[in-house]
Amino acid sequence: MTKCAIVGVGGGRARGLAEAYEHVTRGRLAAVSTRRRDKLEEFAAAFGVSATYTDYREMFEREKPDLVHVNTPPSARLEIFEAAESAGVPAVLVEKPLAIQGEDYLAMQAFVRSARVKIVVNHQLHFHPRRSRLQQQVRDGAIGNLRFIEASAGMNPAYQGTHALQAISAFNPGTAPVSVFGQVSGADGLAETPRHHYAPDECTGIIDYDNGVSALLRCGAVAPRVIPGGSDNVHKRIAVYGERGFVHWNMHGWESRIDGVCERGEHVYAEEDILGQAAMTEAMIDWLEDDTAVHPLNIDAALSDFSVILGIYESALNRAVVSLPFTPSPDLVGRLRATLG
Repeated sequence: MTKCAIVGVGGGRARGLAEAYEHVTRGRLAAVSTRRRDKLEEFAAAFGVSATYTDYREMFEREKPDLVHVNTPPSARLEIFEAAESAGVPAVLVEKPLAIQGEDYLAMQAFVRSARVKIVVNHQLHFHPRRSRLQQQVRDGAIGNLRFIEASAGMNPAYQGTHALQAISAFNPGTAPVSVFGQVSGADGLAETPRHHYAPDECTGIIDYDNGVSALLRCGAVAPRVIPGGSDNVHKRIAVYGERGFVHWNMHGWESRIDGVCERGEHVYAEEDILGQAAMTEAMIDWLEDDTAVHPLNIDAALSDFSVILGIYESALNRAVVSLPFTPSPDLVGRLRATLG
């Protein structure tokens, strides 16, 4: 049985990580860590976890977990990866976004070149049952050769943009982005906050991939709303077009038109999400047990996706198409604040 732990249980997202263990057959949640003792004890009692720590390094050394979920602000991610590597933790499953700007992106690139720890980014939507079936249909050629992909998220690039980008990669697997042309607006999301999820309020990006597929990304208020009303976080969606038709997924439903046959349906996001989280964790256990079973949400794939976000920022600031891969300019967030504030 895989021994699992969580770093950072003070926020609501940690509950979703823990609840998914009702559906994880080969792992158990054995230990948790967070700085505030009151939050720690409350969480541990709710989920029956006996091993609690206010210092995650002590937890790594004493508990020796096989898999650690990291649920912290992006500013703390790299130091936790380094501590996991030092303690011999085999695997880390980290919340998105992986990074915020060029400096931490480049530091993570450098870290993973020699790291032994297996790192996966928590884009659980990839494993939602309905989206997984649509992804498989596209991989099997049901809509023919891909032509165009359109993805969007109601929140800014740091909060949900990487979900939308990962969806593009999921429906267009085995490819790499080669250029991006972007625009951004709005400075509210660049204000200092404890969560450190800094990003412009809105962005658009036209992304070209090495297999000739083009994609459009929209985040924030410029993203289409998929249901009447609702808060910004409920508007993630993706539509994929091919020679023979299209598939479309959003947080509440799906539709397809393939060879003239139309189908559609609805799903309950919360039910899909807990199953997706569990399946993502099981896939991490697969990779732990078999080095050839590389997790689709591995850090190399996540870094490739995040380079697109940075490319959008660079493109908007310089008013030019950015070829990928590229080395981002220093202090992109500071430059965005100065330009948009």
